[in-house]
Amino acid sequence: MRSSAASRRIAGVSMLTALSLIAFLLEGMLPPMFIPGAKLGLGNIFVTIVLVVYSPVFAVISVIVKCVIGNLIAGSLSTMLYSLAAGLVSIGLSSLLLYGCRRLSLTAVSVASACVHNTVQCLVFCGISGTPQAIVYLPYLVLLGALSGAAVGIATQLLLSRVPETYYLKLEPALASNFGAGVDKTTVDKTDNGGRS
Repeated sequence: MRSSAASRRIAGVSMLTALSLIAFLLEGMLPPMFIPGAKLGLGNIFVTIVLVVYSPVFAVISVIVKCVIGNLIAGSLSTMLYSLAAGLVSIGLSSLLLYGCRRLSLTAVSVASACVHNTVQCLVFCGISGTPQAIVYLPYLVLLGALSGAAVGIATQLLLSRVPETYYLKLEPALASNFGAGVDKTTVDKTDNGGRS
């Protein structure tokens, strides 16, 4: 049973990570936005689902795979460095907020994460490129982060609530009851504790 559950878990994380990578690559083909390097971060929808459905550890792995493979295919070493740094810091913040602050909505967590992601990315870019003047873009990047984070959070919540409950039951039985009315981490904990006793 444990082997079967582990296999389903790995398959689910792999599928969501692949979708995140595909979204990352497709977004890179879109025309540039009004700020150089700025993106909506559509791939983060699937990373957030990994964080909610599985665990922060799997979410970190998903971020690393997306950033490394995505930038090897359609980026460069420098873009990989500041993309990876920003991704790891933002997923760390998301984990702390989602699992530590139960009253925050998934959209609020996504907004905070996106703002921090863009801030870290801008700072690392300034350091690597040796162009501190690029810091002038930071207020606009934070604003864009808030808007994109809200979009990602809402999209993630909709996906989690509208996918048939039986799908989650096949992947993570302990979490299946949480997706009908949105993700409730308190219920997750109660269900997990009941499963262990």
